[in-house]
Amino acid sequence: MMRNSIAVKRNFAVCLIKHAMVMAFIVATVVMTVANAAHCDAAQTEAQWVHKLCKPLPIDKNGPFLELADGSLMTVDSEGMRTSKDDGKTWSEASPVCEGMAGLRKGAEPATFYIQRTPSGALVIVYLNSKTYKFRWDAKTNQPKDDCSLEVWAIRSLDDGKTWIDNQRILEGYNPNFFGFVQTRDGKLVATVPHIVRDPGRYAACSLISEDEGKTWKRSNLIDLGGHGHHSGAMEPAVAELSDGRLLMIIRTHWGRFWEAYSDDGGLAWRTIKPSQIESTTAPGYLLKLRSGRLAFVCNGKADRQEFLLYFSEDDAKTWTKPIVIARQKGGQLSYPYMFERRPGEIWVIAGFAFKKGWKDPVSLRLKVNEAEFLREAKNPQ
Repeated sequence: MMRNSIAVKRNFAVCLIKHAMVMAFIVATVVMTVANAAHCDAAQTEAQWVHKLCKPLPIDKNGPFLELADGSLMTVDSEGMRTSKDDGKTWSEASPVCEGMAGLRKGAEPATFYIQRTPSGALVIVYLNSKTYKFRWDAKTNQPKDDCSLEVWAIRSLDDGKTWIDNQRILEGYNPNFFGFVQTRDGKLVATVPHIVRDPGRYAACSLISEDEGKTWKRSNLIDLGGHGHHSGAMEPAVAELSDGRLLMIIRTHWGRFWEAYSDDGGLAWRTIKPSQIESTTAPGYLLKLRSGRLAFVCNGKADRQEFLLYFSEDDAKTWTKPIVIARQKGGQLSYPYMFERRPGEIWVIAGFAFKKGWKDPVSLRLKVNEAEFLREAKNPQ
C-alpha cells in the first residue's frame, strides 16, 4: 500500500510538471503571437496597406489599355505600341507610333494619352506631345509666359497599328494631364482636357470632339471656374457617358471638392456646371462607366493623397455610395489613378504616382477590384 501511495504521488507530481510545461508553452505561444501581430501591424502601418477584397494585378504596365477585337490588350509606352495575349503578363516588342508619344519624365508621367477603337476598327490616340513641352510661369505676375506650351495631339491607324496617319495638333497652348477619352453611343470621340488661360493665369476645362473617327476635331466652350495660379481653376477633368446619353465631366479643383459639368450634345457644349457631392484634396480622380451601367470613381480623400477611395453610383451620379478606402500609403502618396474594366465586373485600379514618402522612393500599386464585392461592402460596411 505504501509503495502504491508513493507511486501515485510521483505520478501526480509528474502530471503537475507536465501541465505546468504545457501552460508555459501556451503562454509563450500567445505572447509570441501577440508580438508578431503587433510587429505585422507596425510593418503594415509603415508600408502600403491594401483592402482585403483587393487582389494583386500581376503586370508591369500602368496603362492605359485597350481591348482589341481578338480579346488581347494594347498599350503604348515610351518605345511604342505593344500587345499582350496573357492579360499583361508579357508584352510584344514595341512598334513605333510617333516621336511625341515618347512621353514626359521619360515615359513615367501618367495621364498623358488614351486610346479608343472605333466600330470600323480605327485606332485613335489622343496624347500630350512631349516634343512641345515647355512649362514657363512668371512668378511675379502669376501668369504663364508666352512660350508656355504642352500641346494636345491626335493620331490614328486604320490597319491595327501597323501604320499611323493624320498626326495633328488639336489644341495649342499648355494642357497638362487629362483623365478622359470616351466614345459615345453615336460614335463621337470625346477627350476632356485642362487648358491654361490668362489674365489671371488659371486652368479652364474643355472637351475635344471628333465625329469622323479622329480625322478632324472641334473644341467645346471653356468651363472657367475662376482661380489664379498654375494649380488653380478647373483642372484634369474625367468624363463618362450617362444612361440617357448625356456626358458627365468631373473636374479637379483646389476648393476642397470636385466640380461637375454636363453636356447634352456629345461634348460640344457644357451648360450645367456645379459643385459635386465628392470632397477631395487638390488631386484628380478617374471616372469609368462600367458594363453594368454603374459609374465607378476613384480619387483621394479630402485630407491628403495617402489614400485611394472608391465610389459607385447607380443613378447617373445623382447619388454616390459611401467611399471605401481600397489602399493607403502612410506618409507617402497614391495619386493620379487609372481604371480599366478588363472583364464585366473586373476592374483594374492603378496608381500613376505612388511613393513611400512625399515624392521620394517610388513604389507600385496595381490592383484587381471585383465590382459586386465592393458594391456589397459599400452598401453594408462592416
